[in-house]
Amino acid sequence: MNLDCASTHADSRCGMRIGLRCSPAQRFNSRREQPIFSTRAHVFQIDPNTKKNWVPTSKHAVTVSYFYDSTRNVYRIISLDGSKAIINSTITPNMTFTKTSQKFGQWADSRANTVYGLGFSSEHHLTKFAEKFQEFKEAARLAKEKSQEKMELTSTPSQESAGGDLQSPLTPESINGTDDERTHEVTQNSEPRAEPTQNALPFSHSSAISKHWEAELATLKGNNAKLTAALLESTANVKQWKQQLAAYQEEAERLHKRVTELECVSSQANAVHTHKAELNQTIQELEETLKKKEEEIEKLKQEVDNARELQEQRDSLTQKLQEVEIRNKDLEGQLSDLEQRLEKSQNEQEAFRNNLKTLLEILDGKIFELTELRDNLAKLLECS
Repeated sequence: MNLDCASTHADSRCGMRIGLRCSPAQRFNSRREQPIFSTRAHVFQIDPNTKKNWVPTSKHAVTVSYFYDSTRNVYRIISLDGSKAIINSTITPNMTFTKTSQKFGQWADSRANTVYGLGFSSEHHLTKFAEKFQEFKEAARLAKEKSQEKMELTSTPSQESAGGDLQSPLTPESINGTDDERTHEVTQNSEPRAEPTQNALPFSHSSAISKHWEAELATLKGNNAKLTAALLESTANVKQWKQQLAAYQEEAERLHKRVTELECVSSQANAVHTHKAELNQTIQELEETLKKKEEEIEKLKQEVDNARELQEQRDSLTQKLQEVEIRNKDLEGQLSDLEQRLEKSQNEQEAFRNNLKTLLEILDGKIFELTELRDNLAKLLECS
């Protein structure tokens, strides 16, 4: 059982995380499986401590797929949450998928020593998944029976002596079988080995044959010891499964009570939905008001920026005005000085004009006197 669990754990690590620290052979094993049906659901596992409460293994709905391994002829349920395998369960004939509600189903996996639960979005998806589970469970049962028949038909003394360990009950098919199946396998493994005693062999080879059957007998004893250990272990597992079944029944009763409580609470759902709609409308109105306020704040920011620019322009103009006033004062002083010079110049020109007038009057008198003198001289010339 320990070897089988280790093998399953290795499959879950290497079969679902291709390329993450797996050997090439393990990657090949993962590539030989093909998905044949997929759906989406919330994944849960039973609490390993209480065996009553469900523990969610995915934060949201994930893809849950059925895979078929054509090489080993087995069916598996696999689900990934990112790079982590949260479901890696091999379907065996003794598994049962149980619908506990309209949207929830569960099944027990003895290899993983846990119970998986799936919550679907609708009853249709749950029904479809359950139908596929039953279909692949039946296919696994037929494949196992066919494999057993083939082993019975092809088993020979040489094959049994060479492969005695390979037919041990430590393979996944024998571990997942029921106690009756394992007992039947013990009978099948024991009966063919009695056939060589019925065959007549030459007396010269009797010594070699006796040694051969002594070795064969030792192999059978070892296989019987392994079968006995596996049978005891399976008996212990059956007791554990009965305890788990009782815990599941208690959990089912609790869930039924919870459903009744939820049905009572559902009567208040309409009022809650109405209140929620009102709150949504109020939130929408507040968001619109907030949007308008943000627009007003943006406009005020633009106005403040414009006011700052105007203030800067005003300071610049004030500084220029002060400079102009200082320059104007200088110009006023220069103008006053020029006015004084102009007034002085005008006074001097007036005095010069007065002097010219006086000179002109004197000149006019002199000219008049000269004219009279000329006339007198002219008269004297005429008289002479």
